[in-house]
Amino acid sequence: MVQLHDFALIAVILSIAALAGLIATKLRQPMIVAFIGVGIVVGPTGAGWVVTNDTIELLARLGIAILLFLVGLRLDMNLIRTTGPVALITGIGQVVATAVLGFLLALGFGTSAVAALYIGLAVTFSSTIIIVKLLSDTREIEQLHGRIAVGILIVQDLVVVIVMIAINAFGQETDDSMAVAVALVFVKGIALLAGVGILMRFILPWLLHHVARSQELLVLFAVAYAIAAAAVTESLGFSSEVGAFLAGISLAATPYRDALGARLVSLRDFLLLFFFLDLGAGLDFADASGHIIEVVVFSLFVLIAKPLIIMLLMTVQRYPPQVSFMTGVPLGQISEFSLILAAIGVGLGHITNTTSSLITMVALITIGGSAYLIPFSHRLYQRLERFLGVLDRTSARSRELTESERDVDAILYGLGRFGRHIADQCSSGGRRILAVDFDPHRLASNARPGITAVYGSATDIHFLESLPLARASFIISTIPAMDANLTLLHALKHHRYQGHIVMTAHHPHDAERLRAAGADTVLEPFSLAAEATTEVLDRLIGDDHDHGRDNGPVR
Repeated sequence: MVQLHDFALIAVILSIAALAGLIATKLRQPMIVAFIGVGIVVGPTGAGWVVTNDTIELLARLGIAILLFLVGLRLDMNLIRTTGPVALITGIGQVVATAVLGFLLALGFGTSAVAALYIGLAVTFSSTIIIVKLLSDTREIEQLHGRIAVGILIVQDLVVVIVMIAINAFGQETDDSMAVAVALVFVKGIALLAGVGILMRFILPWLLHHVARSQELLVLFAVAYAIAAAAVTESLGFSSEVGAFLAGISLAATPYRDALGARLVSLRDFLLLFFFLDLGAGLDFADASGHIIEVVVFSLFVLIAKPLIIMLLMTVQRYPPQVSFMTGVPLGQISEFSLILAAIGVGLGHITNTTSSLITMVALITIGGSAYLIPFSHRLYQRLERFLGVLDRTSARSRELTESERDVDAILYGLGRFGRHIADQCSSGGRRILAVDFDPHRLASNARPGITAVYGSATDIHFLESLPLARASFIISTIPAMDANLTLLHALKHHRYQGHIVMTAHHPHDAERLRAAGADTVLEPFSLAAEATTEVLDRLIGDDHDHGRDNGPVR
């Protein structure tokens, strides 16, 4: 077996990781799966280049610290407020239900109580990085289900930090009584929070004012601050991750938050590569192969039961099946934090490498599976819609339209940014608009003279039948989801709607599909914005040219 010195080893690993990343991109797989695979290749199971390597372990720890720093830096509590109580209620309910069921399931396989607790916690959390990336790619991050999903992820991030504090605080061996240990943890925690508060109030604003004069110095300061905070909390008996998280929170309210976040993302991704490599290298297939049934069962639990728990919690809050389904499906995988928890558990001696390998295998399967489920979740919902109808409890939000409200000129589906502007323009021109949306907050904020806002879905055929189709000259959909638009189009054709149908598409090929399906007009917001911008620029250039010609020197 060829032995490589550290520099050559890093060079070879990075080359293999780049190639694996390229293959993963072509196969539409998350980079995490590829990087864990590289760890398997270079670890004892494969080439044997990485067994125990202090350099890789150090880089892995730095990556985790930067990850937690960015989570704290980008923590948007306002998102939880804007999504209403649904994110908080669903987030906490899902964490508790999933952890308890996962714990009981692990006990059923004969696992020790401590190992079962770690497994129950591991299957609870979902990957913020993967979900936000995939929802952004499918342009669903700003839709109702996308905003609720991100709100739930914020709740999960807060819970996982609390869990890490508890594990590290109570995981240390001590001769003191439990009461003394709890009191000591409490005092240290209060002192730590007080120190962060003093930094935020008196020191950081002054320091950042001077440091921010140089972008390079600002980034260097942020990294140094995150690592130093991690080292301090570790010395206090908490985990280093907690310190990095608190460091991020302390900078979250500063005007430098977005700039730091943008500059540190690449560093985070690079350093996390080594964490996933280290995980893959430590994966023991001999242990995992003896627990293949557990791996399959827990993978199915995460992919199916976890989204179902979220759906049930949202159904109780009277969200329509489509919204709850589209919120739950993206959360059907386990998080990079689950892997960090497993690593902490092994380090503290709470769990064995066998349990850690089981969690890592479940992560590989569920992360890979969700990469396919999220892009095709709309089609999957259409296949399951008739079965999910039993979860529909939205009738309490619906109401009968009065006779005056049924006297409309146009029915508008979707009250997002584009739809809101269309509704305002139409109503200001004297047209009566019946606006349909399933986001309660949009309905409340858009009810005004000339606009009647009602709760409903474009894919609900029974709801469509209750609308005054015969009186509306136009049906306008500003919904960006292609499947929802096609469903609405086909339903309108089935009901022999005689008015003008206007649809919205974000891509040219989607526009062609809608026209082929019978849309009279297809709005393309990006094309319309480009045309309007070009017209403005032409006028500005023409005015500037005329001004220069009139005031130029006479020759």
